[in-house]
Amino acid sequence: QLQASGGGLVRPGGSLRLSCAASGFTSDIYAFGWFRQAPGKEREGISYISRSGDGGTTHYTDSVRGRFTISRDDVKNTVYLQMNRMRPEDTAVYYCAAAPIATTDILQYGYWGQGTQVTVSS
Repeated sequence: QLQASGGGLVRPGGSLRLSCAASGFTSDIYAFGWFRQAPGKEREGISYISRSGDGGTTHYTDSVRGRFTISRDDVKNTVYLQMNRMRPEDTAVYYCAAAPIATTDILQYGYWGQGTQVTVSS
């Protein structure tokens, strides 16, 4: 089970940190991804992190690269998404998900959190 938290309302240019806590399994055997879905749009993957044993390498889509940072703490069984310099177009429901390997293929993510709303508005 994954539990996402940390969403809320933030002004343009502001920051938020999302957390994704895993329970029922140890996070170190999974890769994780953060996805978001804006109203009327498809769910899109924005950031991924491989298993720590695979180097914990990270990947970002162009729209968030340089502003968002994904990280993991396997001791706390938690994955984070630090979001800085936020824009109105970042407004969406954000989901975390786990997969056996880091991949952009959304179908490989078998565990999903419930989603947390992020709204960027002045």
